[in-house]
Amino acid sequence: MKKIVLVLMTLSLLVACKSTQTTAGPSPAKKKVLKGDWTLSSISYSEDAEFNVTLLNEATKACFEGSRWNFIPNNNTGSYSIAGDADCNNGLRHFIFTVDGQNFLLKPTDAKGKSLTNVGFHFNLVSMSETSLIIAQTVAIEGEEDSLTITWQFSR
Repeated sequence: MKKIVLVLMTLSLLVACKSTQTTAGPSPAKKKVLKGDWTLSSISYSEDAEFNVTLLNEATKACFEGSRWNFIPNNNTGSYSIAGDADCNNGLRHFIFTVDGQNFLLKPTDAKGKSLTNVGFHFNLVSMSETSLIIAQTVAIEGEEDSLTITWQFSR
């Protein structure tokens, strides 16, 4: 009887001490699909109206549409380049990102990967294929109870 109790206690201790499994980032398949250059083809709103939205706390929809993006999944970094009119503050920007299931997190950084403002942005990963990437961001509308979904569509 003592041997049975000892074996059961040992087994329960081994099970209790087992390390938990976590996913540390995108699956290898998602990394392969995401890797490389993308063009932000369009940005759309869930409501049929014009909104004065500053995206990523930086620029307007008009400035971001047509911007070039590069994702480097092996170190979760990337960059994008805005080339719009004079109001767009053109140039190259850097970011770090994480893809965890349907969550897509993006945080602007400097060229060395250091956060500029310690502010990140949460998106929902709607779909991803070899030629298309769609992410969506839900934001509150100032002075309204409703929220607005901003959909970003990338293509290769």
